[in-house]
Amino acid sequence: MSDDREKPVRVRVAPSPTGDPHLGTAYQALFNYAFARRHGGQFVLRIEDTDRQRSSRESEEEILAALRWLGLAWDEGPDQDGPHAPYRQSERLEIYREHAERLLASGAAYRDFSTREEIARERESGQDALDYVGHSRRHRDLDPEEAARRAAAGEEHVVRLRVPTDGVCTMHDVLRGAIEREWSLVDDQVLLKSDGFPTYHLANVVDDHLMEITHVIRGEEWISSLPKHLLLYEKLGWQPPLFCHLPLLRNDDANRSKLSKRRNPTSIDYYRRAGYLPEALLNFLGLMGLSRADGDEKLSLEEFVEGFDLEAISLGGPVFDQKKLRWLNARYLREDFDAAGLVRLLRSWRLDDTTLERIAPLAQPRLETLGDWGELTAHLFADLVEPPVEELTLEGCEPEQVAEVLQMVAWRVDTLRPFVADRIHGVLRELAEQLGFKLRQFTRPLYVAISGKPASTPLFDTMEILGRDLTRARLRAAVERLGGLGAKKLKKLEKRYQALGGGSGGEGSDDDGDG
Repeated sequence: MSDDREKPVRVRVAPSPTGDPHLGTAYQALFNYAFARRHGGQFVLRIEDTDRQRSSRESEEEILAALRWLGLAWDEGPDQDGPHAPYRQSERLEIYREHAERLLASGAAYRDFSTREEIARERESGQDALDYVGHSRRHRDLDPEEAARRAAAGEEHVVRLRVPTDGVCTMHDVLRGAIEREWSLVDDQVLLKSDGFPTYHLANVVDDHLMEITHVIRGEEWISSLPKHLLLYEKLGWQPPLFCHLPLLRNDDANRSKLSKRRNPTSIDYYRRAGYLPEALLNFLGLMGLSRADGDEKLSLEEFVEGFDLEAISLGGPVFDQKKLRWLNARYLREDFDAAGLVRLLRSWRLDDTTLERIAPLAQPRLETLGDWGELTAHLFADLVEPPVEELTLEGCEPEQVAEVLQMVAWRVDTLRPFVADRIHGVLRELAEQLGFKLRQFTRPLYVAISGKPASTPLFDTMEILGRDLTRARLRAAVERLGGLGAKKLKKLEKRYQALGGGSGGEGSDDDGDG
């Protein structure tokens, strides 16, 4: 790939630690890793943790562990010190504030004192009532000295980017060439929030420049943000990196919708716990962007790196076909391991002494012979089970109402950390009471959804051993067995769930940062 700046290649992956380690992170990390290794460059891992409400160190550790499991080693990161530390954005706040002040001093940014209530009223009144997309820009022309005095007096405000009101922004993408967007369609982006934390846009640009990133390889959902980023580079007097926006992973449905946990398991940990091999998963993700019309589709990470060409990435929306992933995983299991190797693999996966010792106390009270072990514990080693629909019942409820209950349980456990039996018991007891059920009654369909049977090993311990990812996948599979819940029904259900104090159901977003 040509680059007349002749800088050493430096790329990064920048996940947001706000949930489970996402397949999208693995997909983008793989392509960044391959490009860096192909060109003898550096691969940086940066944690974008400026979302104070949703970010957690537990999520960060899970992301790092998942990428290590995949074998994507980074050269610099929060656990791999380098010349551009720190690599957590929450530890770089003063850097962002300094650059926000630079933008304010030059007039490239301004302070906006609009309250949340004022902005909400503007949006409720309709776009026609606004001077500009998103908000009215009421403080854009406020005298800077007056704005500084108000800020110094403690008046709450945000810092916004001053975006041109007319003309066209011309951008270049490695895969798409020139892209144009009218400035009138771009909002005055918030750069610094009222709590002093940066938004993604300011932190992203500042970090990419200071960390000397030469190529930004990220998902195509960020193309719409590129005008703001290029404007920031210009106003800060910096040369932007080259941009390559990867096609989004798609669900295997009629609309080829964006890959989401509503339709597919999207957590890397799900595939690890379900018995997929990291080599197979990386191989499969590589095929999502680089087709292999000729030759074997099974290739190692080293072979993928050796043949990697950024400009050869296909723009067709890659479909995440789990059947093909299973086929590819089967090839690795059959072709790369002899019997002894397979035994070692099984032990390192789930048949280790630690896991068996956790399961034994759950099974022992139900064993009559050792031969009962297989049937009694099979659900603890499967990826999905097929619960009989006639057993997915809840007293006084129609099938759709049972599906709604299972969906709310999935939401309730989705962000539960740590995912341990006593905490699972506590949050589900609370949800049962909120919905007007006794816990024993409430857990009946849960036993069936989780184990495939109306009676099995203790429910909450079983969920802990399976882990959050497999538990969530089984609950959602049970919802589908009951006929599923369409988008409109889910939206209504989420409002009911929020009214119970459960927060957002999280079905509408799989955002995990720029990673």
